[in-house]
Amino acid sequence: MKSIHDITVTDIDGQPKAMRDYAGKALLIVNTASKCGFTPQYTGLEAIHKAYKDQGFVVLGFPCDQFGHQEPGDEAEIKSFCSLTYDVTFPMFSKIDVNGANASPLFELLKKQSPGILGTERIKWNFTKFLVDRNGRVVDRFAPTTKPQELAGSIETVLAAG
Repeated sequence: MKSIHDITVTDIDGQPKAMRDYAGKALLIVNTASKCGFTPQYTGLEAIHKAYKDQGFVVLGFPCDQFGHQEPGDEAEIKSFCSLTYDVTFPMFSKIDVNGANASPLFELLKKQSPGILGTERIKWNFTKFLVDRNGRVVDRFAPTTKPQELAGSIETVLAAG
């Protein structure tokens, strides 16, 4: 697989979703959790999604329970939490693993295309963010501590590149 567009994932409602459906759009792919110190970033993620969606930008949220058991709920609970607590309108997907033997092929590709500090591929915590260009290539990887609003310049650069 050379592009994320070759991968199919499962949405929050249990339906297959081809990443090819996002071809031509810039993406911010994030592993999320409902009971994490970074959970309030949902507000910022929603804000940048709304700010740039008309320019071809989409935030994609992938719940993950691999860090401190901070996403214990099932998909229905996650969907309800995101909607009621943070008014999330960007696409959310079924809970996945981002590290280890059962890691999502999407996150395996993201990590390979954009390793972390010192070349390590392993995701360290919830709310790691991958900025992907319109051709499905990872442009940058951002730490959980990077707030969504801090990504505006990077997002605008990717959108301007066409």
